[in-house]
Amino acid sequence: MVSRLKIMELMNHDLIFHQPDLVPPSDDDVAEAVTYFATATRTGKQWAATAELPGGRIVQSQGTSWADVKRNVCQLIFDALRDEPEVIGVHVAPADSEAKAALAAVVEARQARVLAEQAERDAVRHAARLLTAQGWTTRDVGSAMRLSHQRISQILKESSV
Repeated sequence: MVSRLKIMELMNHDLIFHQPDLVPPSDDDVAEAVTYFATATRTGKQWAATAELPGGRIVQSQGTSWADVKRNVCQLIFDALRDEPEVIGVHVAPADSEAKAALAAVVEARQARVLAEQAERDAVRHAARLLTAQGWTTRDVGSAMRLSHQRISQILKESSV
């Protein structure tokens, strides 16, 4: 079993700053969107997706891959609605409940990772400002946080803008 210390030594903590910050949408950026849900099943080598639209209309599509059936059902929904509403979302999920739950768990884990990465960036920025304000050198701050002194300097420059 690998110790927590060894894992921390192996991690490249600098990579977190290669990802963009989460920027909350402003009121101007928010568009009203309607999401439509489709269910996909696999039979043999084909996927089939079905979505129910307003007024009880149903669209059905096929594809040889998940990407194909998803793209096809999205296009059918878009065509059936004729640009109403202006912004739509389409969520395609497997009909099988276990597969649906497994994919939902992946999405949930990814969302948690993105939020955790943002929390780490925020914590590093705060610590860098605090420690340098207390007289720590950028080398000492970097060493304590397992980042380069150059990264600490960059973080401090970005924070002052």
